[in-house]
Amino acid sequence: MLILGIETSCDETAASIVRDGEEILSNVISSSLRYHKRFGGVVPEIATRHHVENIDRVINSSLIKAGVDIADIDAVAVTQGPGLVGALLSGISCAKAIAYSLDVPLLAVDHVRAHIYSALMGQNKVEFPFIGLVVSGGHTRILLAEEFDRFTTMGDTLDDAIGEAYDKVAKILGRGYPGGPVVDRLARKGNSRAVKFTCRPVDNGLDFSFSGIKTAVLYHVRSRGSRLRAKEVSDIAASFQESALRVIVKNCLKALERYGLKTLVVGGGVSANSRLREMFAFEESARGIKTYFPPRELCSDNAAMVAGLAYRMHKKGVRAGLDITAVVR
Repeated sequence: MLILGIETSCDETAASIVRDGEEILSNVISSSLRYHKRFGGVVPEIATRHHVENIDRVINSSLIKAGVDIADIDAVAVTQGPGLVGALLSGISCAKAIAYSLDVPLLAVDHVRAHIYSALMGQNKVEFPFIGLVVSGGHTRILLAEEFDRFTTMGDTLDDAIGEAYDKVAKILGRGYPGGPVVDRLARKGNSRAVKFTCRPVDNGLDFSFSGIKTAVLYHVRSRGSRLRAKEVSDIAASFQESALRVIVKNCLKALERYGLKTLVVGGGVSANSRLREMFAFEESARGIKTYFPPRELCSDNAAMVAGLAYRMHKKGVRAGLDITAVVR
């Protein structure tokens, strides 16, 4: 079964052709990141305009790379949310038109759940239930996954997502946008014990809050007064990262223990972070758990994960009507 996936939740216009939920025949992404850098974050109007101007080209490119014709498509999948409303509607409108014209099923996919599925593509040994973790620019969420269409949120961020915190810390350190890859690189050269930053679970539960540690970094940098030396910048980045990621790992371990599970599946842009992967690798050997990460090309927003999850939903009889609209949160 060939599914055309469309993803336009934020600043990437993406289309992918996936066979039977596993085999990625094409995965084309056009990013508007270069237009947002000067603003230090995604501007919704710019992102939406980029989708409108590029979505036809991206879909055609995806079909050509997959070596298939639009008439060969058996179903169309699209991200329904969460995301930016204008961006989402760009993809949804296009997906509706294609599904209607081809007279094939339309499937509406949850963006967060799709990130979890990105780590499962090709992993036939993963069994339900398991704990899912999505760490990205918009989400820091722990989920109990019982089936492909049954996810329960167990913990969430109450303010900034971890990706947002990375962006803001990078800006405070004068290192630009996006912040995730920059802070990760800086942290590798720094001493994670140089500055004591605190980041704890909210009320000893599974929820997160990253606004406090972000503010602590700001005050620390201001207290230094003069221009920071390169070593100081690396130490601050490493200290921030260690504290912020440690609370994520801690909450995931707590969730695994609470439900007596041994499998953790991680997705989202921050799942590419080298230190996060190191932390979970250590916990694997120490606690006998198994963690699954997506390949780095599937960590950021992409349409392959949308088409992949849609196939599983299709097999369970899930369909969407032509009256669907964007789900922002």
